[in-house]
Amino acid sequence: MLDIAEARSHVLSRCPALAPRAVSYRDAVGLVLAELVVAVESVPPFVNSAVDGYAVVAASVAGASADGPVQLPVVGEVAAGGYTDRVLQPGEAIRIMTGAPMPAGADAVVMVEDTELLGDRSTDGGSLVSIRRAVRAGDAVRGAGDDVRAGTLLFPAGTVVRPAVLGVLASVNAREVRVVPRVRVAVLSTGDELIDDGSPLQPGQIRESNRTMLHAALAEAGCEVVDLGIVRDDEAALAGVLQSAAATCDAIVTSGGVSMGDYDVVKAVLSQLADMRWMQIAIKPAKPFAFGLLPVPGGAGGVAAGRQVPVFGLPGNPVSSLVSFELLARPALRQMMGHTDIQRPTVAAVADDGLPRRPDGKTHYVRVFAAFGDDGRVHVRSVGAQGSHQLAATSLANAIAVVADGDGIAAGGPVPTMLLSVG
Repeated sequence: MLDIAEARSHVLSRCPALAPRAVSYRDAVGLVLAELVVAVESVPPFVNSAVDGYAVVAASVAGASADGPVQLPVVGEVAAGGYTDRVLQPGEAIRIMTGAPMPAGADAVVMVEDTELLGDRSTDGGSLVSIRRAVRAGDAVRGAGDDVRAGTLLFPAGTVVRPAVLGVLASVNAREVRVVPRVRVAVLSTGDELIDDGSPLQPGQIRESNRTMLHAALAEAGCEVVDLGIVRDDEAALAGVLQSAAATCDAIVTSGGVSMGDYDVVKAVLSQLADMRWMQIAIKPAKPFAFGLLPVPGGAGGVAAGRQVPVFGLPGNPVSSLVSFELLARPALRQMMGHTDIQRPTVAAVADDGLPRRPDGKTHYVRVFAAFGDDGRVHVRSVGAQGSHQLAATSLANAIAVVADGDGIAAGGPVPTMLLSVG
């Protein structure tokens, strides 16, 4: 049997990142920057107020306090998005809103909480403001370029465009960025026994679930998913679907038909069309796994000759299908989208009840529920049934404990655990 590290290395070495393309920054969320981004504008673009209050000359309120307030005439007002050309003189104040440009002559802002407006709020010199707190030059003032200066490196290539990154791109007017695009992945189910139309089950029929599950897993990984539905056990039909998918997609995911057993349509067709490697990996569940490259004829789907599309053949048992996706397909697809951190985060967790097992030459991937304990460490407990067909129990898992060959983990012992979700 093949070691999981060797299997993963084989797959990753054949799944390079897709060619970059330019997109609107609004379409870049979740994608990876393919080149660095340099700021062409400063943020903020002008000196402005950090609070609502009154712009002043700091020296004018040097002795202000709650017991001895200083009163200044209010000679103007400037709102965010507005501007005043009045030059503030010592002994004057201008009402100012957060983000509004600082008036010329002013060097500080007194927060509105430390003031009291006396009389009406006219701006013709008739109003006074009572200031109960002294300020220093620069207080509550944001300098131009205080966040970003034009010409500075904002993000290197390889940066994932998360919401805050998107906000920065918008703030410096980076309207277009080069990114590694989402992988367009075709997912399909095969088998005459499968139905997904909600009709009553007939003898020998089962409801399709793997494709539904994998569709969600692919979307969660950031892929663009193309659902090809259920393909019946017909070699010509399956070959046509796979070749069409290869011409229009970047990868293909199937489940079932990869075991070392009797004749199967998936194995027969993929063996003819693609350069496949049929693996038996030393893990439980998900021992059988297939991976290969399906060549696309030149001109098919408008693509150039020589392109090869990765095909991930996952096992048919639903739990095995999910585990092999997490261990092998997901990292490869993330790599194709330019990510460098392609594995799920792994922590040294505490096995509260222990995770016993028997030696069998395999690494066991035990589905567990993980949570932070009062000690600040991650603690895990088995979700129960661990059969490769028992998806209901696995659906409660938010992590997978990696239990090496041997007698398992004693209660309270450490176990490396792959987190499927954090929170």
